[in-house]
Amino acid sequence: MKNINPNKLCAGLMVVLVSACGNKAEQKPGQALASVNGEEITVMQLNDELARANAPAARQDAVRKQMLESLIDRQLLISEAAKESVDRDPRVVQAIERSRALILAQAYMQKRIGTPAKPSAEEVEAYYSQNPQFFAQRKHFEMREIILPTREVTDELKAVMDKTRSLDDAAAWLDTHKVKYQKAQLSRSGSELPPELSAKLMALSKDQLFIVREGERSMLVTITDIRSSPVELEAARPQIEQYLMAKKGKEAAEQEVKRLRASAKIAYINQPAPVANAGAQATGLERGVAGLK
Repeated sequence: MKNINPNKLCAGLMVVLVSACGNKAEQKPGQALASVNGEEITVMQLNDELARANAPAARQDAVRKQMLESLIDRQLLISEAAKESVDRDPRVVQAIERSRALILAQAYMQKRIGTPAKPSAEEVEAYYSQNPQFFAQRKHFEMREIILPTREVTDELKAVMDKTRSLDDAAAWLDTHKVKYQKAQLSRSGSELPPELSAKLMALSKDQLFIVREGERSMLVTITDIRSSPVELEAARPQIEQYLMAKKGKEAAEQEVKRLRASAKIAYINQPAPVANAGAQATGLERGVAGLK
């Protein structure tokens, strides 16, 4: 087959293909709402789509009709895919297996650890008081930036930045040397940024020029304004509760994986085993913080 993009194809067909790969159609549970060339679409399928859409009550009827039509369209595509043996393409099979593995792993974790308990009022208040930079002492930063390939951040450009301390002068230098870049303006509060980056920004002064690296791209950034933007406890409570619940869930998941690893026999074949106690690979934001100058 030619010109198959399994990512686009599987986005629409994955759920059904996972359970329907093969030639024999399976009986679907639930009351039928429509039949597409002999394949039934059931109430159970529609209710699952509605739950994922999370539509407001006032629009339930309209969304229900739209979802049913979408399911009909999807079934038509699946039928044609089966006729052309798309479900047997190795790339599609691999994508289906990956999605199936993710679904099973997530379902197991949900069953094993469930939903984390809502944090107590004391936990919320403790987090609020221990992180004043996000709340009581929160700052808001107005910034201008130039976005360019990291390979273009040369020693010569850094020398210009150190000498002029001006984003406009840096842009002029880039223009002279025919370096392509983009300009942008940012407005961010300290609570919207990674803690390390927020702390570093608070230590900088207005109009100071610095570099943030994120892999193959870098940003030349200058702070144009810094102002206080405090948040009261009650306003911050929902955000803190959500964060603490997510943190508990992440920690519980990590502990479960650690438990499973301890009892499993894991052998690395034709490659070296990872270094014991090695830290997790840095995320893009963490790499950006590491590149803050």
